[in-house]
Amino acid sequence: MNSPRAGQLAEPSDLVDIAHLITAYYTGKPDPEDIDQQVAFGTSGHRGSSLNTAFNEDHIVATTQAICDYRKGQGFDGPLFLGRDTHGLSEPAWASAIEVLVANDVTVLVDAQDRYTPTPAVSHAILTANRGKLTTVDDMRPGIGLADGIVVTPSHNPPSDGGFKYNPPHGGPADSDATKVIAAAANAYIRDGLKGVKRIPFTRARAACAAYDFLGTYVDDLPNVLDIAAIREAGVRIGADPLGGAAVDYWGAIGERHRLDLTVVNPLVDPTWRFMTLDWDGKIRMDCSSPSAMASLIDKRDDYDIATGNDADSDRHGIVTPDSGLMNPNHYLAVAIQYLYGGAREGWREDGFIGKTLVSSSMIDRVAADLGRRLVEVPVGFKWFVPSLLDGSGPFGGEESAGASFLRTDGSVWTTDKDGILLALLASEIQARTGKSPSQHYAALVAKHGDPAYARIDAAANREQKAKLAALSPDDVKADSLAGEAITAKLTKAPGNDAAIGGLKVVTKSAWFAARPSGTEDVYKIYAESFQGPEHLAQVQAEAKEVVSAALGA
Repeated sequence: MNSPRAGQLAEPSDLVDIAHLITAYYTGKPDPEDIDQQVAFGTSGHRGSSLNTAFNEDHIVATTQAICDYRKGQGFDGPLFLGRDTHGLSEPAWASAIEVLVANDVTVLVDAQDRYTPTPAVSHAILTANRGKLTTVDDMRPGIGLADGIVVTPSHNPPSDGGFKYNPPHGGPADSDATKVIAAAANAYIRDGLKGVKRIPFTRARAACAAYDFLGTYVDDLPNVLDIAAIREAGVRIGADPLGGAAVDYWGAIGERHRLDLTVVNPLVDPTWRFMTLDWDGKIRMDCSSPSAMASLIDKRDDYDIATGNDADSDRHGIVTPDSGLMNPNHYLAVAIQYLYGGAREGWREDGFIGKTLVSSSMIDRVAADLGRRLVEVPVGFKWFVPSLLDGSGPFGGEESAGASFLRTDGSVWTTDKDGILLALLASEIQARTGKSPSQHYAALVAKHGDPAYARIDAAANREQKAKLAALSPDDVKADSLAGEAITAKLTKAPGNDAAIGGLKVVTKSAWFAARPSGTEDVYKIYAESFQGPEHLAQVQAEAKEVVSAALGA
């Protein structure tokens, strides 16, 4: 149920005490036997709060040492790019990481202006450093000076959270083969009282770091992935809200260097995020796909042709247009795919496929079929798009949670991690080159393919039930119909790459649902969509709960 204060400006009682948060980072000592206080990598690294002893100095120095061990074992002997976002715990964790990295003789590259670094800028830096050495994931060979990176960010999570994620030389999120090894080693270091963790004082370590111009390198390269000239010549009025995140300096530089009619709607950085409107549950959360969190920017939609928002590390995008307000991320992904593959990128491979996560809208399936393009459906997690973005076989990869990236105009790799800045600027390119907003383009897709109703809900599940859900087989689903239609597919592996989805997807002619366990709460998530409207969607959701409960024996 939504909070009655959703969409309202945060009040003093909503704000985290930053001094207390940072003190807890240094003083809290995790219990190595408490599973909730162990290092655990989700789809985007280790996340938690120092206030519940889930993100503390011990976690970070242990994890950084584990990354040093891993990269040494893999033979990655190039520099490591280190970035951080604007969360209160990000700078302390960044400092801790530097102390360990330098003590392990790693060449560390930090922001030349000692400012904030978006996730896509770190991915871009890694790939720029590895250009000529790496064209496929199989090229990650030892001894050739491959660079990698760490981003200190919990993405869109509340101000009390911290996050820490590792990007190998391919530039994208580390896969589970790497993160399992890193997490296990980090937890072993914590159990042993950090014995074996190398570390030197911060002042010495920081002096040993080299400077890298993340902002200039990324911003100056944008004309090679977007038609910046078209945006400038069309005079598209852009309002960019970094939501107090790492893109705060980038948007101003993009407007200035490329001479765009661009206003940074909110240039403020405050680790309490007191300027945010509350999310659906009454919490401060920098979710640029949430109408509640984006309420302030939505109110300004008539001031701009295109208004955009990014989360704290800028790997997600939110698109606001005067005619529709905030676009549903699925709707915008479908429009982006239609535009990019429909003739806007002649330098891309003619046989290049479209990548989507299996909980993204089936509107994308219909757009892909209409374009005559192969669709590759993968499990949740951007890591699945890394190989195809790197070798150019899948020029676009996108997921339902407002994350995507795509290739340069010549068909070579841009980033292999989500790039919210890129997708936000693409909306202005679409406006400039077609004279229509992305929401107007989506209306045309609806007229052609139908109007799907899509939603995600949560259902209660304990740890044992979540584990069972993640291990289901199609035979565990006994139902043969869903909301009045015959079931045409029962999936526990993604059709695009045969990888386990960690849950279940059930498909009919005009609808589907997918159920996955939450990695952080005692719930499972039900994603559902129907091309028969909201009432049918509600029926699909209700029966989905019954199907899952029966399969779990609940």
